[in-house]
Amino acid sequence: MTTKQIRTSPRFGFRHGIAVGSVLLLLTGCLTGGSDGGAQPLEDALASHVHGVGVNPAGGVVYLATHDGLYTVDGPTARRLGPAIDLMGFAVAGPGRFLASGHPSPQTGLPDPAGLLESTDGGATWRSLSRQGISDFHALAASGSTVIGFDSTLVRSGDGKTWETLDAGFVPFALAISPSGQTVLGTTADGVQRSSDGGSTWALVTPPVLLLVDFVDETTAVGVAPDGQVQISRDAGLTWTSESRLDGEPEAMTALWGEEGAVRVVAVTSTGLHELTIG
Repeated sequence: MTTKQIRTSPRFGFRHGIAVGSVLLLLTGCLTGGSDGGAQPLEDALASHVHGVGVNPAGGVVYLATHDGLYTVDGPTARRLGPAIDLMGFAVAGPGRFLASGHPSPQTGLPDPAGLLESTDGGATWRSLSRQGISDFHALAASGSTVIGFDSTLVRSGDGKTWETLDAGFVPFALAISPSGQTVLGTTADGVQRSSDGGSTWALVTPPVLLLVDFVDETTAVGVAPDGQVQISRDAGLTWTSESRLDGEPEAMTALWGEEGAVRVVAVTSTGLHELTIG
C-alpha cells in the first residue's frame, strides 16, 4: 500500500457527521454548457466544499464536484467546467458520461433543485433527464442504465427518467452500486446497508461504520470511515478489512483499478486531495 498527497490545502468550518449530505444543469430537452473557468490553483477548488470525486474512464482525469461547480484536476491546478452550481450528487456512469444533481446559482435562471442531470461529453455540457425542480440527490450512484438516488427518499430508475420508490428504512450518506447493478451499498450511522437485488431489499452489515463507499468491480469495494480509516471488501461488502488511514476528515472518495492490479483510491479530506494504492 502506498499513499500520495497530491496537494494540501487548509480547510475551514465543515465537519462530517453521518447525515445526508455532489453538478450542473439545464432546461428540459436542451443542452447547457458554460464558459471554461480557466486554470487556477488546486487549493482554490478544494476551498469550496467537495461533495464528490470521480475519475473519467476515458483518459483518467480526476473530477471534483464542489459547492461552486465541476472541476478537472491537472497536477497542482484545477479548471472549472460549466456554470457555478452547488453539485450535491455526482456519479461517473461510464467513459465521458456523468450524472449529477444539485442547486444552480440564481444567475443561471434554472429551477432549483436541478433534478437528475446527464453529461455525455465529460462535463462540458449537461441535459436534464428528470425531476427538475423536484429532487436534490444528496447521494447518487449509477451503473450502466441503473441509477439509485436519495433525496429524502431512496429511489431507483432504469433509464434516469422514470422512478420507483425503494422501501429502505434508512438514511444513506453515500451510495455505491456494483457494475452489474445487483449489489448496492449505503453508508449509515449504524453500519453498511447492503442489497443483493438492486436495492429492493436490504440487510445491515456491521461492523464497520463507513462514511464513504465505492465499488471497484463486482466483488471489490472500498470504504472510508469517519476517522479516515480506509477499508476494503473482497466479497461485495459482506466483510471488510482495514488497510490504511487518510489524513484529515473525509469529504469524498472514489476507487478504481490502478496499475499492476492494485486498487487506486482518490479522496478529498480536510487536508487536501490524496491518492493511495492497495495491493
